[in-house]
Amino acid sequence: MGEKTLTRMDLSEAVFREVGLSRNESSQLVESMLEHMSDALVRGEQVKISSFGTFTVREKSARVGRNPKTGEEVPIQPRRVLTFRPSHLMKDRVAAGNKS
Repeated sequence: MGEKTLTRMDLSEAVFREVGLSRNESSQLVESMLEHMSDALVRGEQVKISSFGTFTVREKSARVGRNPKTGEEVPIQPRRVLTFRPSHLMKDRVAAGNKS
């Protein structure tokens, strides 16, 4: 299975080819979109992209964990974690891609 990674540059190039903006404008558009999404997540807002999925920030409370090697109990600090839940359409599309 090919280990291709989609990068910001790839997204900018796709906008350049498909929308017709200049490469510089395409790059600025992609950066602006990603910045808006990041800012919303930092504020604790959901980012919902139709037919793609939803990014959310979850608040995880403090808890006691265990070092698997020593068995020693270790306190785990409260933290915010980013989660992504794909839409049903995205799940179906990815599953269909695995069949080929």
